[in-house]
Amino acid sequence: MQEKLKRKALFLDRDGTINIDKDYLFRIEDFEFQPGIFDLIRSYSDQDYLIFIITNQSGIARGYYTENDYLQLTQWMTEQLQINGIHVEKVYHCPHHPEITGSCTCRKPKPGLIVQALKEYPIDPERSVLIGDKERDILAGQNAGIGKNLYIQPLLKKGVF
Repeated sequence: MQEKLKRKALFLDRDGTINIDKDYLFRIEDFEFQPGIFDLIRSYSDQDYLIFIITNQSGIARGYYTENDYLQLTQWMTEQLQINGIHVEKVYHCPHHPEITGSCTCRKPKPGLIVQALKEYPIDPERSVLIGDKERDILAGQNAGIGKNLYIQPLLKKGVF
């Protein structure tokens, strides 16, 4: 019976998936949503998926921007998603870089960010979906047991949500 209570989740990478990838993005004025991304996310939300964002943010470890800079951009981004009818349950980020901070369990392709969500929310990983733009995103999903792991590029080009 407990399994029936578990929900489907959509895990989204940020840079290159939700927004156009710009190296070490932390300024609101530099943030550009991917064309079609609101419709894509909303299509999952409409199917009762919980929405999560998982993102590597090594710019914090590198000193390019602060944790506070990252949090301000994240708050703005989630507000913009909300304005467009999308509720994000939680955003998880890895602020590490192995050459600077040492090894961690949260930097994709390791599954730590997803595993944390699986512990905090009643999610059925096999019925869940991950969408990313890089192999490390797909591997993180596979390593966490996510049932479907997709590259964003073909989804946005075809408009198939």
